[in-house]
Amino acid sequence: MALQELYTKYNRVWIPDAEQVWKSAEILQDFTPGDRALHLQLEDGTVLQYPVEGPGQLPPLRNPDILVGENDLTALSYLHEPAVLHNLRVRFVDSRIIYTYCGIILVAVNPYKQLPIYGDAVIHAYSGQNMGDLDPHIFAVAEEAYKQMARNNRNQSIIVSGESGAGKTVSARYAMRYFAMVSKSSSNKRVEDKVLASNPITEAIGNAKTTRNDNSSRFGKYTEISFDRRYQIIGANMRTYLLEKSRVVFQSENERNYHIFYQMCACAEEPEFKSLRLLSADKFNYTCMGGDTEIQGVDDRADMAETRRTFNLLGLKEDFQADVFKMLAAILHLGNVVIKAVGSDQSSISSSGSHLAVFCDLLGVRQENMSRWLCHRRIVLASETVVKPQPRERAINARDALAKHLYAYLFDCVIHKINQSLRVPGKQHSFIGVLDIYGFETFDVNSFEQFCINYANEKLQQQFNLHVFKLEQEEYMKEDIPWTLIDFYDNQPVIDLIEAKMGILDLLDEECLFPQGTDMNWLQKLYNYLGSKPLFEKPRLSSEAFVIQHFADKVEYQCKGFLEKNRDNLYEELVSVMRASKFPLLADFYNEEENNSVIKGVKVKAARSGVKPANKQLRTTVGDKFRSSLYLLMDTLNATTPHYVRCIKPNEEKLPFEYDSKRVVQQLRACGVLETVHISAQSYPSRWTYIEFYSRYSILMSQAELRAGEKKQICRTVLQRLIPDSNQYKFGRTKIFFRAGQVAYLEKLRLDRLRTACITIQKHVRGWRQRQRYLSMRQAAIIIQQYVRGKRQIRRTLTAAALKQAWAAVVIQRHCRGYLIRRIYLLLQVATITIQAYTRGWMARKRYKKMVEEHKALVLQKYARAWLVRRRFQTMRRLVLNVQLSYRVQQLRKKIEEQNKENRGLVERLTSLASAHAQGLDRAQALEMELSKAVSEKASVEEREKKRKEDTDQVIVQLQGERDKARLDSQTLQQKLKESIEQMTDKFEKHKKKLMEDLEREERLRKVAEHSIELQKEDLEKEILILKEENRRLREEKVQLQTQVEEDTQVNKELQEQFSQLTKHVKVIPELRKEINSLQMEKDETDRKIREQTQQTREKMNLITRHLLGEAKEEELLLRMKKEATENADDEGDLLFAFDGLQNATRVMETQLREQREGYESQVEALVFKNDHLTRENQQLQALFQEKNDVNRSIGQEVARLNAENMVIPELKQQVSELQRHKQELETQLKEQSTEMTDKMMKVSSELQSKLEEEHSQWRLLEERNRQSEREKEELERRLEEFEEEMEQIKRLQQAESEAKNKFRQETSRLTAENMDFEEQLDMKDRTIKRLQDQIKALQAPVKVDQKAASIIPKEYLGMLEYKKVDEDRLVRTLIRELKPRGVVVNMIPGLAANLLFMCVRHADYLNDGNKLKSLMHAIITSIKQVITDHQENFEMLSFWLSNTYYLLNCLKQYSGEEEFMKHNTERQNKNCLQNFDLSEHRQILSDLAIRIYHQFINIMEDTLFPMIVPAMLEHESLQGISSMKPTGFRKRSNSLLEDGRSEGEAYSISSVLQLMNAFHSSMAQHGVEPQLQGQAIRQLFYLIAATTLNSILLRKDLCSCRKGMQIRCNISYLEEWLREKGLQGCSVMETLGPLSQAAWLLQVNKTTDEDAAEIQQRCHELSPVQIVKILNSYTPIDDFEKRVAPSFVRKVQALLQEREGSNQLMMDAQYRFQVTFPFCPSTQALELLQVPSSLHLGFLTRI
Repeated sequence: MALQELYTKYNRVWIPDAEQVWKSAEILQDFTPGDRALHLQLEDGTVLQYPVEGPGQLPPLRNPDILVGENDLTALSYLHEPAVLHNLRVRFVDSRIIYTYCGIILVAVNPYKQLPIYGDAVIHAYSGQNMGDLDPHIFAVAEEAYKQMARNNRNQSIIVSGESGAGKTVSARYAMRYFAMVSKSSSNKRVEDKVLASNPITEAIGNAKTTRNDNSSRFGKYTEISFDRRYQIIGANMRTYLLEKSRVVFQSENERNYHIFYQMCACAEEPEFKSLRLLSADKFNYTCMGGDTEIQGVDDRADMAETRRTFNLLGLKEDFQADVFKMLAAILHLGNVVIKAVGSDQSSISSSGSHLAVFCDLLGVRQENMSRWLCHRRIVLASETVVKPQPRERAINARDALAKHLYAYLFDCVIHKINQSLRVPGKQHSFIGVLDIYGFETFDVNSFEQFCINYANEKLQQQFNLHVFKLEQEEYMKEDIPWTLIDFYDNQPVIDLIEAKMGILDLLDEECLFPQGTDMNWLQKLYNYLGSKPLFEKPRLSSEAFVIQHFADKVEYQCKGFLEKNRDNLYEELVSVMRASKFPLLADFYNEEENNSVIKGVKVKAARSGVKPANKQLRTTVGDKFRSSLYLLMDTLNATTPHYVRCIKPNEEKLPFEYDSKRVVQQLRACGVLETVHISAQSYPSRWTYIEFYSRYSILMSQAELRAGEKKQICRTVLQRLIPDSNQYKFGRTKIFFRAGQVAYLEKLRLDRLRTACITIQKHVRGWRQRQRYLSMRQAAIIIQQYVRGKRQIRRTLTAAALKQAWAAVVIQRHCRGYLIRRIYLLLQVATITIQAYTRGWMARKRYKKMVEEHKALVLQKYARAWLVRRRFQTMRRLVLNVQLSYRVQQLRKKIEEQNKENRGLVERLTSLASAHAQGLDRAQALEMELSKAVSEKASVEEREKKRKEDTDQVIVQLQGERDKARLDSQTLQQKLKESIEQMTDKFEKHKKKLMEDLEREERLRKVAEHSIELQKEDLEKEILILKEENRRLREEKVQLQTQVEEDTQVNKELQEQFSQLTKHVKVIPELRKEINSLQMEKDETDRKIREQTQQTREKMNLITRHLLGEAKEEELLLRMKKEATENADDEGDLLFAFDGLQNATRVMETQLREQREGYESQVEALVFKNDHLTRENQQLQALFQEKNDVNRSIGQEVARLNAENMVIPELKQQVSELQRHKQELETQLKEQSTEMTDKMMKVSSELQSKLEEEHSQWRLLEERNRQSEREKEELERRLEEFEEEMEQIKRLQQAESEAKNKFRQETSRLTAENMDFEEQLDMKDRTIKRLQDQIKALQAPVKVDQKAASIIPKEYLGMLEYKKVDEDRLVRTLIRELKPRGVVVNMIPGLAANLLFMCVRHADYLNDGNKLKSLMHAIITSIKQVITDHQENFEMLSFWLSNTYYLLNCLKQYSGEEEFMKHNTERQNKNCLQNFDLSEHRQILSDLAIRIYHQFINIMEDTLFPMIVPAMLEHESLQGISSMKPTGFRKRSNSLLEDGRSEGEAYSISSVLQLMNAFHSSMAQHGVEPQLQGQAIRQLFYLIAATTLNSILLRKDLCSCRKGMQIRCNISYLEEWLREKGLQGCSVMETLGPLSQAAWLLQVNKTTDEDAAEIQQRCHELSPVQIVKILNSYTPIDDFEKRVAPSFVRKVQALLQEREGSNQLMMDAQYRFQVTFPFCPSTQALELLQVPSSLHLGFLTRI
């Protein structure tokens, strides 16, 4: 569409204005080509005729309000100066937004106020974002530069320009701060802090107060920030340009010298500055020229402290700092040196002043030389050297020149030292340069400094134009759009005018070569050589100036001072005096090469070769130096990718948020913003993606076009229809390019369509309302007419006769109608009563018949069930009794056999003892016969006996000693025997006592069993009631009952067949009974006690059987039986099956009773048998010892008799020799007998010892066999459980596949299978018992009785796991390092690993082994740390170990023995507490470890969730049909996005967030994470959602709309619903969404009246005042029908919020962490019942 066609009625245009530059007006009449004027109306109502001389003279069109306030100026439909100016004004004044994009330029308007948009949270928000995703910001430019450096491996530059007071220094400082934050180095050198620390120093020595800025940079600065290959800061380098030296000696009114002078004067009284002899700033000439020496709001003393702190941070030594301060103080004192005039051509220094002496003392120079050469000059002639005095004016100039050179030299030294400090060893991989340079300047009086500044800006503008042109070309090529040459301003002629040969700089340097050269001579040369140039002009009213037409404006330069400033000379005499100083800093003063030493060369190729000077002397001029440094700067910028920041000064008064359009438009023209707009406007400035275009303008599409298919093709079709001129737009690969004004035309069409639709809706609504109103009025009129007409008719026809007739008719009608109604009522009453009587009778008879049927059925069922139960019980009782009898017969047979074997052993031992005794008697008789022979020979040996009487007496004494010794041995043996008997008696008493305790325990169990029986009886009664109700219901279904009865009959037959098969196994019962009777008759006396105890045990067993069924190994059987009973009860009326289920349960219980009863009977029988055996053994031992004592006594008597006979030996001396022989034989025999007795005693003792050892070995063997049998038993039980599970699975499958009529047969088959399983289990148990009894047969000692009794009693575990020290690593590896969180066992038992580890800890504590305990705890903690380190990104692993660490920490607390934890435990748990060690230190370590795991766990969840938040909460349209996004048409940089051009976040929705939250929650729940911990984790995630969403709202103006508020509220409701589903609404989670919810409400609420402001102040209590104002200022309407928030309303809200206390931070801290707490929740898990799963392969652990 042609641009002229858009000048229609209601459109608005911009017309020039002297005060506001441009003002808006509305077109009152359509413009047609050929009209001479345009009919307009201003905003104040004034109507005017705007003259139009031709088509090109039309005023620029104004953009629709919907496009005003865009983030990018190039996104405006109409791109021209007034549109840019108005957009900046709306953003700056109304929305309080200081940053705006203009293509690749960031326009920054100085707010003259501190704004809360530069915090660390804002930096983190912009980090990683593409340029254009968030609102414009200096951080976005810095992030773009950093990202392109890392992605493209290319150096970057950020060019910050603007005039003084526009905020260049602050912008550059924030950019460097951003780089320091996002690229922190991992080293300890803190290079980024040093880079930031350089700013206060350079500002102190290079910034000063001017009339435009309180902190104006008086030099240009280019800072290169170096990065390594990991893109972390490793150093920096700084280059400076054109320091304003003249400010040292001169300041205009209301200006100051450099800040450092005033900072030193403020600290003059401090000890460090006493030696400098400083005064206040108003007493030095160089610091008081501008008047006021202080700046409002600035503390010079605090700034000095900051400067010194940064000096130290940069590593600059105290000596260097002292030298710097000395030199600065010397400059101040030099300014106070008074020079007096002596005549007209001479001067001298006043002797009254002390400042020169202080100057010379500080700098170490001779005062005489300084005083002389300040007032004199040496002139070297051809033949001699003349010293010429100088007049006062020249002497003062020489003093000031010395001060300027000293300060410039000091400035370069400080910069050089800073660069040395920032230079870190290491290779630079890439860099980002930040250029803080002066913008284009034009004042009333412009001199050499402004000329150099504008020259630099001309070079920068040229580079900028080429770069913008290049980017435009790249964008067109990327989108496959034909490139056409764009005409733009090229400032190369101006640059040639300045720097070309015989240009301004060349002529200036040439004039400086002449000693007598003057400014006027140079100006005349300019007129002669450059007068014909079109860009050079001679002013009309001045002969001492020249004019240059710069790209921004014409500037008039005064030539006065150009030569002197370009020469920048200093007298050689003063230079020599300075060089003669011993002051360290003056060593290289005025050295030509010093200026180049601080410049770091960059190896880049220049874009354009510079002009080389003609000779060597020209290199010393300021202009030549500046040109050389500018060439180097341009080479550097050309070798990098530039990014532009243009700082704008909004007003001259430095008022916050005041906008002076004249000043702003002047700067926009000067900084190149309008040139960018001009380049963009000549091509296709508006660029929208196909999706944005479709979403925005689908209202303009017809139904046929919408059904066309692909959106891209739809857009093409619609555009071709709406804009026939194809030159007004181009279709790219991903975007549509529009020429200027086309988007505004489309917006006009869209608005017209919406307006037409609104009018249509209003028309129909108003028509409907009017129709409704008309119909109601018509109906009311008709009614009124009826009443009026009726009244008139009555009045006409009303008479007395008519009234009487009417009244009579009414009376007759009343009576007649009453009579008729009464008759009808009576008839109805009779009919109703009759019907009710018949109905009630029929219902009563039916109810009675049903009750009779139910009663008969109940009677039949009662008798049938009783008969079935009795029959089954009798059958089961017979079966159980038969099995019991057979088992007891076998036991008795085995016991009799064992007793017979023992009796045979005892008989053999008695026989051997009797034979030994008979041999002793034989020997005694032989001795008697020998003694009789000795008597007969007494007489013959009497003589010999007398001779050897003494020898005989000695022999007798020896024999008596041996006899005494034998007697003592016998007593010792008797004592030992007595002690052993007492020990055996004690053991017997202990076992007897233990048996009594067991009997008491059985009595208690019996009472518990009675109680459980009563409970089960009540349950059975309840089930009977349920069955009765089921019977009542089944009576109604008679047909089904008959079929079921038939099937039940079949089932009963099958069950009877099964029972008949079972009875075949007990045919041997009569024979067993006969054998039992015979055995009982034979062992009547012996087994009487056994039968009594068995009878008592049997009675007890009948009472406690049900309790014993509740043991752990029978739990699954009981549960399965209950489940079967429930399933059978749910079937349709199968009463017989219900009875079968009960009978099955009774049979299983009786089977268990039988097993328990047999176990107890075997225990009692074994104890009684062992008791009797022990008694008989003791009696036999006593009899043996008694026989030994008798033998010993007989031997003693024989010895006494022999002694008595030996008394008569003296009388038989003649028989001495023969008697001696007999004595020797007797002696030999006695020795042999004593030896035999000793051998027998030793043999008996050895036999006893060997028997004892044999019994111990048999006990150990039996214990090993018991363990083996236990393992086999557990294996069998496990197999049985597996088999039962398989059977249950088969059962479920069969039930799912079969029909209802086959349920009974399937149930019968299942019961049969279970009966077979039980029979197999009984057989296996019988075999196990038989094997154990065979092993027990070998036990003989009483110790074995104790072990036997203990083995029969069920094991009581202590909740500990025993492990060997060598298995510690294996334990930790299995339970921690190699344990997978997805195991079945691990998931079924939460905290299993923690409980097993704690059971091992308990065992170490139980053993009181401190080293083992410490080693185990250290291994546990180390392994957990290793696991979480190795799996830092594994959410499942971290969730699993967070749960187990928490469980382990709770176990250490719960079983620590502390009262605060023990009060929550059970009595059994308190017994399991730790006894020997305090693990509080390890608890603290575990708590810290748990906190670390939690934070790592939260980090993973946040990293996963963070990319989803903004797309899901803000960008996804959760409310279908309500578009809450306004397409901006912002042209993102092509190189700021990835190659695919799409963001991953586009696919995310609120459902994606909820799915992720579900995954997090289910994983935590699966791993057993404590619910309170789950709530804390979810609360942290919800806080991240709220903070990230709210921060994005605050940083994205396009999200601040009413519809977006609706979308956010909808998404919050989804989150609330999710919390209610998971039961987490009580964990303070929703409180974290409070600020976001209030922000959404704020976007939706009305924002016009005072009541609205008060409501906002009251409702938005969780939002800070800064956030509320930011949202109100950023509010952006989606359509023209919405209104912006008025600035007056924002001010009202601000006034109401002034008293509110709170944070002034704009952003929420998204990285904030709530403090995690680990609540103590005592576990109900009984450690003694916890079994080690076999799947964990922990066979080396033993349960204690």
